[in-house]
Amino acid sequence: MIRIGIVGTSSISEQFAHAVGVVDGVEVSRVASRDAARAREFADRVGAPGTAEGLDALLAAPDVDAVYLASPNAVHAEQVRAAADAGIPALVEKPAVLTADEWDAAVAHARERGVVLLEAMRSAYDPGLAEVERLVPRLGRLRRVSFRYEKRSARYDHVLAGEQTNIFDPALGGSALRDLGVYPLHVLVRLFGAPSALLGARVGIASATDGLGSALAAYDGFLADVAWSKITDTSLFSEIQGEDASLAIDAIEAPRLLTLTPRGGAAEVIRVEAPDNPMVGEIERFRDAIGGVDIARDQELTGLTLRAIDQILAVPLL
Repeated sequence: MIRIGIVGTSSISEQFAHAVGVVDGVEVSRVASRDAARAREFADRVGAPGTAEGLDALLAAPDVDAVYLASPNAVHAEQVRAAADAGIPALVEKPAVLTADEWDAAVAHARERGVVLLEAMRSAYDPGLAEVERLVPRLGRLRRVSFRYEKRSARYDHVLAGEQTNIFDPALGGSALRDLGVYPLHVLVRLFGAPSALLGARVGIASATDGLGSALAAYDGFLADVAWSKITDTSLFSEIQGEDASLAIDAIEAPRLLTLTPRGGAAEVIRVEAPDNPMVGEIERFRDAIGGVDIARDQELTGLTLRAIDQILAVPLL
């Protein structure tokens, strides 16, 4: 049994803990927070027996074999390094770190220490994405790809009220690009590799980060556009267009309804069966990686995604 310690007491940590409960071979043993009372309250809520005051105490705990890091983006790099130094495998919430160079350094350090380091990119291990990958060859020669993740955050209301909040705080690595744009970008590089050229634009909000943005990526013979937003909603699907057929995708981060429409033919609707909790797949992958499964490709895709984010972030906010 792999005993996992959780760093962070947000809603994503609670979702993670519930997902652990349905995955064989893993369990949550402790919850860490700088606030001892908060750690205890959260541990009781998710059924974890132990707590720890801070990361160092968690890494030193005798009943912690691995950690899940759901802390602010800006501290991920130092925390994954600390875990590696302690010989503890780490599953780190997306984006794993702030830059591609930080990720390369983190992976190299983890390998030197002989420990697993994996980004918790849930879409990468979702059965819906596997189904999309299976269907792409049926589309013929690809010509256009449109991926999007646009969902207004309730915390945007805090920004509108003149308050700062973690996910929109640039000092903590918060931004719509890093929080939501990372999903369609990751799917893009997983399916098609790194683009030959990438242009991006971001719209700034009062918190001094991006609230939404778009990117245009060039590939051999086709174009891909990516859209993200945490200040607006959309009813539009993602889509892959080929010369023989198109594939509509209801949600790029967790595809459940796919519609393949052949040129001149009737649409074929594919419904994807998946666990209720979309974090199950990443936990299974983390468990298997600790067991010896090679995750070099997973780490490479994280690096390619972060490199795309680096390029987009280099352009000033509008």
